[in-house]
Amino acid sequence: MKIDLHIHTSTGSDGGLPIDEVFRAAGQRGIGLISVTDHDAIDHQGQAINTATEYGLQYISGVELNVTFPCRGKSVSLDFLGYGYDYTDRTLREKLQLIREHREVRARQIMANLNTEFEREGRPLLTDTDLARMQEGVDGILSRPHIADYLMKKGVVSSRQEAFDRYLVKCDVPKYPLSLEEAAKLVRNAGGRLVLAHPSDPNGTSLVGVTRDLEGQTEIIKTKMLGLIDGIECWHSRSDASVTAHYIEFCKKFRLLMTGGSDCHQQPILMGTVDVPDFVAGQFHMDR
Repeated sequence: MKIDLHIHTSTGSDGGLPIDEVFRAAGQRGIGLISVTDHDAIDHQGQAINTATEYGLQYISGVELNVTFPCRGKSVSLDFLGYGYDYTDRTLREKLQLIREHREVRARQIMANLNTEFEREGRPLLTDTDLARMQEGVDGILSRPHIADYLMKKGVVSSRQEAFDRYLVKCDVPKYPLSLEEAAKLVRNAGGRLVLAHPSDPNGTSLVGVTRDLEGQTEIIKTKMLGLIDGIECWHSRSDASVTAHYIEFCKKFRLLMTGGSDCHQQPILMGTVDVPDFVAGQFHMDR
């Protein structure tokens, strides 16, 4: 059975397709077990469960949380995936609403920083009209990929990567300072389990920001995360065989869940392209 436990949608965050189209594509690709893991967003989990049923897919509630993690004298941004929680849990919902409100404030601050750069370059400044246009077609909260796409439309940059390289890294504003301890408490108290996402992703938020050495990464997990996490995402679209093998061995040693997914944002559609073993479903007590 094909398994993909890391998928984003435009309904909840920065995916390219709304929930119904995501599930349609998943069904066409033969995915049997799926989880929508939008950033800080769970309001649409009920819709996801119902839509999965319509397409005959097994579903696990999901969410992706960004954590500010102190390590070796600096703060590192890491992503964690929450699975199997009760999406009606009041405490979890209220906290995520607070985080999403911060995202809106952050987007405006990023736009102000962009204007500082544009003024220096002699470019026209972004206005409230530009902000409104950025929001068009964004079902979830405006995020940096959405801003990058808008800069492409305006002809400021030719690609998302150029937008990040030239502007969005420099103009970034800190995300909501969620600690690992708080993230673990939120997810676990809602009946879920917390999983470290893409731990060695060379292009994303990961422990690569601290060290590229795999042994060094798992030593950090061993000394600073065990007891607060329930698993690790071993299979990912940007994890090579050596990374996957290393983390499988680590998870077996410490009896952690092993999960996997494409991290698909539908640009392009990667759903179902990561070879996640069937036993992963069994960890969540799913029928295989």
